[in-house]
Amino acid sequence: MTDATSAGATRADDSVLLRTEGHAAYITLNRPKALNALTHPMVDRIAEALDTWERDPAVRTVVLTGAGDRGLCAGGDIRAIHDDARAGGDASAAFWRAEYRLNARIARYPKPYVAVMDGIVMGGGIGVSAHGSVRIVTERSRLAMPETGIGFVPDVGGTYLLSLAPGGLGTHLALTAGAVGAADALLCGLADLCVPAAHLPALTAALAHRPVHEVLPGFVTSPPEGVLAAHREWIDTCYAADTVEEIVDRLQGSGHPAAKEAAEAILGKSPTALKVTLAALRRAPALGRLERVLEQEYRVSCAALTTLDLVEGIRAQVVDKDRNPRWTPATLADVSAEDVDRFFAPLGDRELTLAPGDGPLQEVPW
Repeated sequence: MTDATSAGATRADDSVLLRTEGHAAYITLNRPKALNALTHPMVDRIAEALDTWERDPAVRTVVLTGAGDRGLCAGGDIRAIHDDARAGGDASAAFWRAEYRLNARIARYPKPYVAVMDGIVMGGGIGVSAHGSVRIVTERSRLAMPETGIGFVPDVGGTYLLSLAPGGLGTHLALTAGAVGAADALLCGLADLCVPAAHLPALTAALAHRPVHEVLPGFVTSPPEGVLAAHREWIDTCYAADTVEEIVDRLQGSGHPAAKEAAEAILGKSPTALKVTLAALRRAPALGRLERVLEQEYRVSCAALTTLDLVEGIRAQVVDKDRNPRWTPATLADVSAEDVDRFFAPLGDRELTLAPGDGPLQEVPW
């Protein structure tokens, strides 16, 4: 067993633990008190380890897990983003630049990248897991892109992933910021297979000695019954609308209690974030490659830093925890097309430019 730092990675702290055993390399996000929320040094440490392990012929599989029993990762450190946005700094933009590069790197990684998406997996946690080649959920998994609830827009390739979900499922998850369990994560294409949480230690240990395609069949199980499949008719119909306002109208008029609940959830989110999110989702398919979508998300994220809603949303949800954000503008009707377009404006010499990559996305190795 060795630590990747001995082979070239730089140890900044213990927020990411790295080790190798047999033919597997293990990444453990290690901030359990913060639900393993990502920081810039953590992103850099993971990226350096992936570079080291790609060059190491002894490493055949990379495994990502989270410390503690609550989840893999709750996302980025949004308190730090709140403070940076209030101060008008550039630390968040630098963090996103490194994070989105890592997301693209994971998607094209040439060796099996096994992400154990146990417990809570949200925002940036989706970014370091759902682009992997083997994405494992459990009966405890709760996956979400909750950004509209803090005045932000799904990023880390989230608009790419959600735009690929069947029918209106991706739009439903993005606008409502709702969390889904194992079966619904599989249905939406955010995960590949389900393994009982109690069997994860045995699975990850076995990967040190046997190839992924030999290990997985012995652990895969059927997930607990999901929720979304039974609601596909109204989800697909309502979210096919061209505007957020029409989506809400369709949900409220559909006659389904769950649709009405979805409408209420949407109306509690940032009106600007909702409209920008829908625009980002609708633009994503035409962009094609994940890298192009991440570049778009970087423009959107940088624009969000200059808005009142991001600071206000994080304040209400995380800082003061009053759960009563005061959005600006306050209603969907007050958000103009020009307001939305501003989020997609080119950044000039601040643009994020990602190489397109040659490897396939999410190549299943079994």
